[in-house]
Amino acid sequence: MNVEISEVTRRFGRTEAVTGVTLTTGAGVFGLLGPNGAGKTTLLRMIATVIPPSSGRLRLLGRDPGEYGPRREIRRRLGYLPQNLGYYPGFTVAEFVEYFALLKEMPPGRVPHAVAAAIERVDLGSKARVKMRTLSGGMLRRAGIAQAIVNEPELLLLDEPTAGLDPEQRVTFRALLRDLGQRATVIVSTHLVEDVGAACGEVALMDAGKIVFQGAPAELTARGEGTGAAGDAPLERGYSAVLVAARSATAAAR
Repeated sequence: MNVEISEVTRRFGRTEAVTGVTLTTGAGVFGLLGPNGAGKTTLLRMIATVIPPSSGRLRLLGRDPGEYGPRREIRRRLGYLPQNLGYYPGFTVAEFVEYFALLKEMPPGRVPHAVAAAIERVDLGSKARVKMRTLSGGMLRRAGIAQAIVNEPELLLLDEPTAGLDPEQRVTFRALLRDLGQRATVIVSTHLVEDVGAACGEVALMDAGKIVFQGAPAELTARGEGTGAAGDAPLERGYSAVLVAARSATAAAR
């Protein structure tokens, strides 16, 4: 398994953002669903080695990210698109992607081709020499995806990757996800249920810092059958039904 998480908790002061999460996943596209504030971004940041867990065990690509040497090796083999990606507005798209390739310690001889290929994969080839400050929101998101995949990562983490993309771009992006998932572990954090149903082989649903469901999209859909749960599509109704059941169980336990 490329991601092994055991009883991981993350606290910020007195606030517990992630509570006792256990999760394992290998190659393929894995969806991390949940409402805003569920703890998805915090969990993804721990997997990205941005922040350490407060307690519990985390193992990535067979390595312990708590140790400096293994953590550095994980980062070479990792791709990460955060929810809010910073950038130098004076960089061109190519310079932006190249900068991240160098941060990932890619061999210099590989960088030019890898940068061009990543930009083409997100359909920004015609914008390679354009300044980042001139891009639309959707183009900025695609540039962010390009930097995340430039090193052909074994573990790819994407936080709300389709934010700002139009419907056609989202369909293209889902195809890219399925392609990437043939060779890597791809974890997509989102609150857009339809993206998960179209691209992910497995999904986990988070609420209030906990995993309240894990299984195939079809299993999540089945949870909504006959419940009258809210939603315009079967998968949305399954999502709603699981959240309602989890919150009811929590309230009853108090």
